[in-house]
Amino acid sequence: MVSNSDLINLYSQQILALAAAIPNTERLDNPDATSQKRSPLCGSNITVDLNVTDGKVSAFGQDVKACALGQAAASIIGAKIIGCTYEQLKSARDQLLAMLKSDGPIPDAPFDRLEVLLPAREYKNRHASIMLCIEASLEAFENA
Repeated sequence: MVSNSDLINLYSQQILALAAAIPNTERLDNPDATSQKRSPLCGSNITVDLNVTDGKVSAFGQDVKACALGQAAASIIGAKIIGCTYEQLKSARDQLLAMLKSDGPIPDAPFDRLEVLLPAREYKNRHASIMLCIEASLEAFENA
């Protein structure tokens, strides 16, 4: 059973502040690609629009309907994604997954703020929601 102190650690003030201030929440009018991802376990859902210019994300928009952890991840990714290459996004995705599932290190900059999600490592049922934004962004990049 989850204790109150465990939940307080999981839903820290940093996570709640990130969830309350998600950037780039306007969908793009004319995206190069769109991707939607859903976590079947909790029902979190994220839709990502992006444009790619010269191999880098040049515009980004997202519609986030997720738990606080999914919102926090979307907030961090949304703040840092413009200017990133596919390789940077793939590396961030792989590092975030390793951080959550196998005690891997925190993702490299510019996504190092994902460290705030370390307490979720112990809550495997939350991992899918945390991964939604980066997974949708990669899929959209692939389709752009």
